[in-house]
Amino acid sequence: MRTRPLKVALLGCGVVGSEVARLMTAHADDLAARIGAPVELAGVAVRRPSKVRAGVDPALVTTDATALVKRGDLDVVIEVIGGIEPARSLITTAFEHGASVVSANKALLAEDGATLYAAAAEHGRDLYFEAAVAGAIPLIRPLRESLAGDTVNRVLGIVNGTTNFILDRMDTAGAGYSEALDEATALGYAEADPTADVEGFDAAAKAAILAGIAFHTRVRLDDVHREGITEVTSADLASAQRMGCTVKLLAICERAADGRSVTARVHPAMIPLSHPLASVRGAYNAVFVEAEAAGQLMFYGPGAGGAPTASAVLGDLVAVCRNKLGGATGPGESAYTRLPVSPMGDVVTRYHINLDVADKPGVLAQVATVFAEHGVSIDTVRQKGKDGEASLVVVTHRAPDAALSGTVAALRKLDTVRGVASIMRVEGE
Repeated sequence: MRTRPLKVALLGCGVVGSEVARLMTAHADDLAARIGAPVELAGVAVRRPSKVRAGVDPALVTTDATALVKRGDLDVVIEVIGGIEPARSLITTAFEHGASVVSANKALLAEDGATLYAAAAEHGRDLYFEAAVAGAIPLIRPLRESLAGDTVNRVLGIVNGTTNFILDRMDTAGAGYSEALDEATALGYAEADPTADVEGFDAAAKAAILAGIAFHTRVRLDDVHREGITEVTSADLASAQRMGCTVKLLAICERAADGRSVTARVHPAMIPLSHPLASVRGAYNAVFVEAEAAGQLMFYGPGAGGAPTASAVLGDLVAVCRNKLGGATGPGESAYTRLPVSPMGDVVTRYHINLDVADKPGVLAQVATVFAEHGVSIDTVRQKGKDGEASLVVVTHRAPDAALSGTVAALRKLDTVRGVASIMRVEGE
């Protein structure tokens, strides 16, 4: 074993960063044995140096992150500060000064991963980011390495624990959205400002990363169709239950049947209770990967939190340090297919549509005519009426999303349609 330690700098020492520092100290001997050399925490960049951080030597703490990554003697920089800047500049500067990088920054990777990949390749350094998607669940490495010889056609999963907890409480406990959100906040699953989670931004960033790796093409956050869960109601969950379904916020990345394009989307969807994702409860994550040779693979576990995310960070740290000792680098960007990302309108989906309609003869015929005019076939329909008002629930067969959207727009114009109570896609069948 080499006795000279590999030097590691930590950018950020919040929930995840502090856990990384703790585990590096607590498992120092094991890490050294697994890597083949000891690792030494050489510096910690923070915004508030006066804060007490258990297990971190105050002498290592600095507010000058730029100076830290420019030291020139670092082997690895761990970035867990998040956001676009200064994280992007700090990472590229670390590459320029000889360090490889382990990051948990999903937003930056989804927004400008190409810049990071290019900088890493230019300077012959590693960029690892297992912790950026699904916390402790091994997902990035299987896609980049274990399935490197296979063709991945679809990635479908729950990649945000906050929204899964909220929808689960609405489904199993009958809670309303606001009540479930309050509970998630009290338990620490939701941030004080939950927008990134409940509006789907967090899941969309992860979908962009997964699609890019799975399909060997560049997919940015702007390419991902995004819908959150703020409009999901208790009535939607009740409708799903009547269909033998539940509602989940899904990240769905697909290769077109002809292999010439890909799609990436995040939105609430009804899935059958028989589907394995339906049983994913609380703040857990689960992802299905469908590949031509390997078939269906499922990855399940805690998708967030200090310890689970730190576990993924340390796994990357071990891999990067091993590469450093061996004089090699791991996989970089694989974007050789250069496939276009199709818009949501081209995606073929099913819809569950709940209409408030007049309770009189001929309404169903009018509604069915609208569907037929837009080339959308009806799978099932259920009507319930009382005192001149009725509810009409239509579940469609699969059709282009643009055709379904056009159908809904035309339905709104019918005199007999009082309103569209809810619209939700149906997946997993």
